Amino acid sequence: MQKLSLIKTVAPNDPATACDFLAACTSLSKSRIKDAMNKGGVWLKRQKGKQHRLRRATANLKPGDILSIYYEEALLSITPPRAELISDQKRYSVWFKPAGLMSQGTKYGDHCSLLRQVELFYKPKRNAYLIQRLDREASGLMLLAHDRIAAGRLSRLFQTRQVIKKYTARVLGNFSETRLQGKIDRKLEGKTAETEFAVNRYDPLTHTSEVLIVIRTGRKHQIRRHFEMIGHPVIGDPRYGKGNQNKEGMQLVATALEFECPFNKKRVVFEYDWG
Repeated sequence: MQKLSLIKTVAPNDPATACDFLAACTSLSKSRIKDAMNKGGVWLKRQKGKQHRLRRATANLKPGDILSIYYEEALLSITPPRAELISDQKRYSVWFKPAGLMSQGTKYGDHCSLLRQVELFYKPKRNAYLIQRLDREASGLMLLAHDRIAAGRLSRLFQTRQVIKKYTARVLGNFSETRLQGKIDRKLEGKTAETEFAVNRYDPLTHTSEVLIVIRTGRKHQIRRHFEMIGHPVIGDPRYGKGNQNKEGMQLVATALEFECPFNKKRVVFEYDWG
């Protein structure tokens, strides 16, 4: 599978359009270049302005422009799973992100990301701003804003811990009767991290427990790391834990978001039923 990256400044005598320019600078065919552009792997930086993804193959170039292509055939060949719209609140929306879908793209492309799917979903087009993130391996509810003011207000709710985030996970092992609920209070990267949990049920056939989880902090891999720390790693977690492998993928789902809407000041709850 081919992989390459190229950053090149446009000279006065170079081809005038983006696709022609990249075809002259690389070994890629124009059809592959157009596919990479459409999927977010080409970037343009003009002398004035910020670098941005360039998707139009016939875009005119000027001397001094900096064009970059990040081409990864394996990534571009992926057909990503589709997200599901849970609630459209006009200024923001709530989506269910399936496992295998990234929250946002990388420099090599964004067609495998929730953010891009949301951008393409709305007609007429709406801006989409990511407010939170979920690991690629995880699934669950995610909140996106559709204007800058909404993005700022919703982001502050997360920053000030005014959003209640609920998860359901299947973890390895059986909790004793004295610990059917509790709190994991262990710092991560020297920062406070609290994970509250209650055991819903235990399955002796698989030696796993279904656990209901609430977090208000949002440290990297917080739930996955905390449960691994207490000897009950999340089933299917590819990074943390031993003896918790699972062919069905990681069993961690963000099932609810609860907060006061910053626009109508009413308490809102968005839920996903994970059977």
